[in-house]
Parts: sequence; C-alpha cells; structure tokens
Amino acid sequence: MIPEAGLGKHDTNVMPLRGVRVVALEHAVAGPLCTRHLADLGAVVTKIEGPSGDFARTYDSTVRGESAYFVWLNRGKQSVVLDLERTRDRRILESMLSDADVFVHNQGPGVVDRMGFGWPSVHRRWPQMITCAISGYGRDGPYRDRKAFDLLLQAESGLMSITGSPEQPARVGISIADISAGMYALSSILAALLLRARTNEGTLIDISMLECITEWMMAPVYHQLYGAGPPARTGPRHNMIVPYGPYRVGDGSHVILVAQSPDHWGRLCAQVLLRPKLEDDPRFATNELRLRNRGQLEAGIEDALASETYATVLGRLDSAGLPTATMRDLAGLVSHPQLRARERWVEIDTEGGRVTGLRPPFNLEGMPSLASAVPALDQHGPVLRRAVEASWTGDEHG
Repeated sequence: MIPEAGLGKHDTNVMPLRGVRVVALEHAVAGPLCTRHLADLGAVVTKIEGPSGDFARTYDSTVRGESAYFVWLNRGKQSVVLDLERTRDRRILESMLSDADVFVHNQGPGVVDRMGFGWPSVHRRWPQMITCAISGYGRDGPYRDRKAFDLLLQAESGLMSITGSPEQPARVGISIADISAGMYALSSILAALLLRARTNEGTLIDISMLECITEWMMAPVYHQLYGAGPPARTGPRHNMIVPYGPYRVGDGSHVILVAQSPDHWGRLCAQVLLRPKLEDDPRFATNELRLRNRGQLEAGIEDALASETYATVLGRLDSAGLPTATMRDLAGLVSHPQLRARERWVEIDTEGGRVTGLRPPFNLEGMPSLASAVPALDQHGPVLRRAVEASWTGDEHG
C-alpha cells in the first residue's frame, strides 16, 4: 500500500470517497478540476508531474508567488515528479496504478498510449480500475488528434458566436469548456465507482471537451435547428428572454430586470415601470413577441426608468416580489454578505504562505469541508518513491 504522504489528518470515516485512490497524469484545468473535487470528497489524489511541473504552475505568480489557476485547482493533492521518459519512473507509475482505483489523464492526443498506459493495457492488467481520459474531441473521429485548449473549444463549439456584443464576438471570461469537461469527468467517475460496486469491473470514461460544452449549448442549437436561426449576441442581456438583464436608470446606474413568466411580465409593467397597459401591448404579449421586438421594448423600458433612481426602482422590484441582483465586480464578490454569512471563505496553505480559499460547494450534511494545502512541486515524491521502490523485489524493475 502506497502511503498517504504529507496529507492532513481528517475524520475520513464521514468522507464519501474514503479509501478511494486516484492517480492523475494531468495539467492545466479540466483534469485538475475533476481531481481537486475528488480530493475534496475524501479521495487520496496523487498528481504526477514532469520534471518541470504542471505548466499551469507558471501561468502567473499572483497568489504569493504561485499561479492563481494552480492554487485553485490543486489543493488537497500529493505532488510526485516522474520523468516518464525513464524506464524506472514508468515502473514507479505502474506500481502506483496497481494500487489505484481511478486513473485520470488529460495529456495530449496519444501521449498516454505511447507510454504504455492506454486503456487496453491498463484494463488488461488492472481490470477493476476506472480510467477517465479527458481530451478535446474524444478518442475517435477526424478531430481525435487535435490539441485542444479552452479558447479553441469556445470557438469550435459555437459558444463565441453567441457571446459578446452585436458588433464583436467574445470569449467567456472563465475557462468554461475546461470546467464543463472537468465536472462531467467528476460526475462520470462517481457513477463509475457506483457501477464497479455492483459489477466489480472497471470502465473507460471518454470525456470530450467539445461534447461537454455542446451539451450546454443545446438551447441555442434548438433555435438554430427549429427556429429562425441562432440567437443574437446581446451583450449582458439574455439572448432568448426579454426583458432579462441590466437596464439603465436615471441616475446613470443599472438595475437587473427579469421577466421569465407572464406573471413576472405583468408585475414588472404595473408595479415597476408604472405602465400597466404595456402588459397587453400586442407587440410584447409573449416572450417570443418581446424577443422579436426587443429593440422597441428595451428602449421603452429605459425611457420609463429615465427619471428614476436605482434605489427607487429597487424598492419597487422588492415590493412587487420580482427577482433582481446587484451587478458586482470581483471585489464585491469577495465581500458578498451571503458568502460571508455562510462562512464560505477559509484559509489554505501554499508554498508562499496562507491564502484565502473557497469551501467546496458540495455541502453534504455531516461531511467536513476540507481546506487542504496546495502541494509544492514533488512535495510528496521522496516518500512515495521510496515506498514504491521498497516494495520491489529483485532487479526486474531497475
């Protein structure tokens, strides 16, 4: 049994993934997000890094000398450096896999297969182990050998074509294609662990970033297939529901208006815009009509609010029981009263010192919310390598 080197001690009896061992040959975002959350749920995650480390370590030095992405995605893991060009280090990885429940990898096309750790080989040697292979386009098809990064998948999936202003498409401001793949990898692994409990058999999970983000694109896709064409780019406003987004008021600020149902629309007209006849205007009677005539409607909404202050409109929205929100910047998010009231912020250890982190959002009753450290490069390597090599007999692994 390979030791759990350097990990903090917790009441693991109440952790859902207690006893589950994960080996991750990963970098960047999709794989690390998946395994970060496996670690949050109690799995022992060993992150295999090359001699130079996960390249996400050097994206920037924002967080006390470390990369913001790396600190976010890698806490609670063990870091072990292996040079998989060396026979001895490949043998160490073999020994680690022989003791693992899950093998996650998101290397470039064909890399894992060329090293001898592709699915057929792994399944033949360790039939109970679950393998999760994350790639840009999946294991087959004409794009299978293409390298993939988040920006490329936002472009390939059509996401950028419906994001941004009418004049200019835009990238979503977070790595949403990577994140979608990481979350589908996580949920697929949890399902595969349940399946293995019944069948005693491991399985291959083939995660395609393109397929994950396309799943999230299906409402716009249905407009393309069965409507009048793709939804327009509408900046911060919704491209399928009107009104839905920020609207300017008389003091120069913006208020968020949402009308997702006929009831919302009626109360908005009568109690917020103070134009009750607008509800029955034949140009705006349904959401489809409001979408078709959105230019006229949105100009009319801002005209109705032109002499009001933000505080006045917000009071009307609250009195009418209508949804709204504050347009916050990142400083406003960090100080959000709801996050503070629910004690979501914690301190975590990094090589550069303690930093603020966010508790995992699982919120399972009775499960502790771990705030484990972010590993330094190869922090756990010496102990783990010694343990593996001590288990070898003879010279066949040398």
